[in-house]
Amino acid sequence: MSAQPVAHAAPDLVNIEIDGVPVQVAKGSMIIQAADAVGIPIPRFCYHRKLPIAANCRMCLVEIEKMPKPAPACATPVGEGMKVFTRSDKALKSQRNVMEFLLINHPLDCPICDQGGECELQDVSLGYGRSVSRYVERKRTVADENIGPLIATEMTRCIQCTRCVRFTSEIAGTYELGGMSRGETLEIGTYIGKTIESELSGNIIDVCPVGALTNKPFQFQARAWELIARPSIGYHDALGSNLWMHTRRGEVLRNVPRDNETINECWLSDRDRYSHQGLYAADRVKSPMVKRNGQWSATTWDDALSVAREALKSVAGADLGVLVHGATSNEEGELIVRLARGLGSAHVDHRLRQLDFADNAFAKPFASTIASFDKVTSALLVGSDLRHEVPLLNHRIRQAVKKGAKVYAVNPAHFHFNYPLAGEAVAAPHALVDELLMLARAATDNGATAPEALAAAIGAAQTSDAHCDAIKALSSDGAVVIFGHAAATHPEASWLRAIARFIAQASGAAFNELPLGANAIGLSSVGVLPTAGGLDARAMLAQPRKGYILYNVEPPHDFADGALALQAMHSAQTVVAFAAYASDALKDSADVILPIALTPEIDATLVNVEGTAQAVAAGAKAPGDARPGWKVLRALGGMLGVAGFEFDDLAGLRDGVTERPTEWRAQLATRASGVTFSRLATMPIYRIDAVLRRAAALNAHPLNRPAAVRINADEAGKLGLDEGGHVRVGDTVLPLAIDDAMPAGAAWIEAALPETAMLPPYGAAITLSKA
Repeated sequence: MSAQPVAHAAPDLVNIEIDGVPVQVAKGSMIIQAADAVGIPIPRFCYHRKLPIAANCRMCLVEIEKMPKPAPACATPVGEGMKVFTRSDKALKSQRNVMEFLLINHPLDCPICDQGGECELQDVSLGYGRSVSRYVERKRTVADENIGPLIATEMTRCIQCTRCVRFTSEIAGTYELGGMSRGETLEIGTYIGKTIESELSGNIIDVCPVGALTNKPFQFQARAWELIARPSIGYHDALGSNLWMHTRRGEVLRNVPRDNETINECWLSDRDRYSHQGLYAADRVKSPMVKRNGQWSATTWDDALSVAREALKSVAGADLGVLVHGATSNEEGELIVRLARGLGSAHVDHRLRQLDFADNAFAKPFASTIASFDKVTSALLVGSDLRHEVPLLNHRIRQAVKKGAKVYAVNPAHFHFNYPLAGEAVAAPHALVDELLMLARAATDNGATAPEALAAAIGAAQTSDAHCDAIKALSSDGAVVIFGHAAATHPEASWLRAIARFIAQASGAAFNELPLGANAIGLSSVGVLPTAGGLDARAMLAQPRKGYILYNVEPPHDFADGALALQAMHSAQTVVAFAAYASDALKDSADVILPIALTPEIDATLVNVEGTAQAVAAGAKAPGDARPGWKVLRALGGMLGVAGFEFDDLAGLRDGVTERPTEWRAQLATRASGVTFSRLATMPIYRIDAVLRRAAALNAHPLNRPAAVRINADEAGKLGLDEGGHVRVGDTVLPLAIDDAMPAGAAWIEAALPETAMLPPYGAAITLSKA
């Protein structure tokens, strides 16, 4: 008799049966995961695939053969030969009973609830709820807390699923929400009524299965079925988070995450979620504007383009400088390069926030994939406040730390991380290079050979056991070095970069530099960089040109040195601005403003940190007569008779986009000496570009701190300054804040604020005095 085939599972798989369907699933999986894998629906409220299991709603009760009582599918692990029934009489009766209990205290306010139409409770109650409630007693009510400008609360609707609590503790890492009291008096809140300060807080709106937590800026704006979902991407950092823009009649009313496990998973940072408010600011340019006799007036496109054409012809050649924002799309960048070359200028750059160009560094794709960051074994952060620079990349590092990864940091301040650091070195900006050299010395002591340009400096550095431990940890497989914005914008960035790359090479870690701009990698690839003989962004300002093209740039906030930028603009013969906003500073500097659409309003291609080009279609409508930038550039290039503007549509333009390779230089900047007190200037998380600076809800958030001079208590004592007093920096007077995050010899004065825009740049020697 022949042998009969038997279904044998692999050692790490088990065979189970769900509603008669055989399933092979990983050992240790929960029943609900197995059911989801084969498309068998099980109702749930507290279960979420990205959150720890709580099993406190009991909506997922199922019948299991040989078990006397129903069991929660989300918290019951599978076993070999298990038979599960999700639609049996016992399972359905249990699920319906749970549904009835959940609805006992729930208010009947679906008609006024923002969650109406996309509410999990509505959907499940339709399938499992009774048509008539048997509960006639008084329903309980819960007083609401004001948890900030981003999230609206209606906690009477809360069903205590604790998804929000688990999100803030396990994903955001801020532990800001919790359950108070017990039984029917259980309430979810912050206890002290504080604002939630996580940079990922908006995700609790998405995980909430009822209308207890909703989008405050979107509140009462529209119903779900009125909105059209348009796929788009985030453009405030280079991660390129995938999202859905929900629009009505061309206006963006809210953004929600679009699942992409390789980039942003199912999450979205608050600045990508709420920045759409900035699209509709009062100073948005809706028609072309020309300055005549010192007076601005709206005009026609023909007139404005004619004025721009004559202005650019008068300064064509080496007298023209072109400055481009780092979030500009590939298509616009390509045309800007063609326009500059057609006008005879080699002075083109998008690296507006860099101070050190000795090595001609520009953005390059990561050596690691985004998805690999939650699996790293160790990481070194060099000059990086990662939570604020790329929030969802920081989230992945946090997940790695929870699995045992060690993170080390060399920073100009004690940045607040939401995970413990294995080691941290903090030094004032003027001493940061020396601090990093100590770590490089530990690498050479471990057997690495220092590059010739760094050998003397590394040899003179001192080291310690802590540095040796860090190098040993970075020598493990799966280690990364992350070079952050506080290093890339440093006045000695070429030194920091060379040392960090040496440490990465010596230890075998992957080197990843965070780009300064959402599409800095794309702009670098299409050549929005100075060519032979061309000046970089800082040199264009230090050696003023007769004319400038500003593309989506807002002076002074988008520049490393705002005062230098405005001085150069004011001394210029002509400034042509392609802009979305007419700020006072821009109107003071420019002669013609050509209104262009912003990223959500155009067909665009942006390249993320992995080097992945993501193309999106226009999802929103540009206001007034504003036009996509590529169309404005095509019209102006055609009027100027420049080659390369003969295409008819975007497809024709994209066919002609070419990569223009550029190389870094093996040079180091001359190091400053004699500096004893310097400025740390970082970009606030919600003021990194013109759109965010106009997003009202984000600007009202506590993470968007008011302008202040932050020094430690010892420095304040030496200067005779007191908390809450005022301090003078040059001609500027600012409040003083005592901040233990600051090292000796440094003051943290954030950039991109009206009060700080004209101060000396990052790393500059400054003097403080009592005001």
